[in-house]
Amino acid sequence: MEMESEVERGGQSKQNLISENNGGLGCCGWILVIISAFFSILIFPISVFISIKIVKEYERAVIFRLGRITDRKAKGPGIFFIIPCTDSFIKVDLRTISFDIPPQEILTKDSVTISVDGVVYFRVSDPVASVANVSNADYSTRLLAQTTLRNVLGTKNLAEVLSDRESISHSMQATLDEATDPWGIKVERVEIKDVKLPQQLQRAMAAEAEATREARAKVISAEGEMNASRALKEASLVISESPSGLQLRYLQTLSTIAAEKNSTIIFPLPMDIISHFMKK
Repeated sequence: MEMESEVERGGQSKQNLISENNGGLGCCGWILVIISAFFSILIFPISVFISIKIVKEYERAVIFRLGRITDRKAKGPGIFFIIPCTDSFIKVDLRTISFDIPPQEILTKDSVTISVDGVVYFRVSDPVASVANVSNADYSTRLLAQTTLRNVLGTKNLAEVLSDRESISHSMQATLDEATDPWGIKVERVEIKDVKLPQQLQRAMAAEAEATREARAKVISAEGEMNASRALKEASLVISESPSGLQLRYLQTLSTIAAEKNSTIIFPLPMDIISHFMKK
């Protein structure tokens, strides 16, 4: 409810600043405009260079006539005319602007101090509002981005900051876009660039990860040994049922050894002969 009321107040302030121009220039104002236009006609060859202005495709001109915004809209692109002495104008660039958020020292929800920086992309969507409602839209957006980064990350745990950057970026973009809408600014994208952790915390996280890997390796090794022992047990049962199978296994082992080490000769002997000599 509070956020909605703030948005409504922002929209009302934007509307009020621009709607005040409906009062007109007044009698004295029109007299000054007519006099200025008359002198411009008298010095026509010279006044042409003063009156004709050009803005580029990506620019718009907000014209002030005796301090009031004319027509409640910006001029351009192309050629437009102003009346000398009574008119002035401000050029507004409509291209997307990017800036880096300086590294911010932030205390997370679980009381961990981290340093976070980011980048913001924005553009001017309403030239009149960007001139009339804020003194410096670019600088104000930069300051607001820094405070928004602190406020959003201050409600997150360290694990969320490290693993859920995309949702944090979207949350910051929505917050910035809503806050800068009365200024005629459209925030297009927000990205978290880098999250720097303290050295002690990095060492602790590395030790924890190493311990986890070692425990997992031990579990896998134990499972492998258990499977190997089961396989050996099954093999011994199969060989015990067929005595000739053991002799075939001897011959297979001999062929394997002969392929690898030709200088080694092994003669298999039956266990019955060895047991006969051991008894003597």
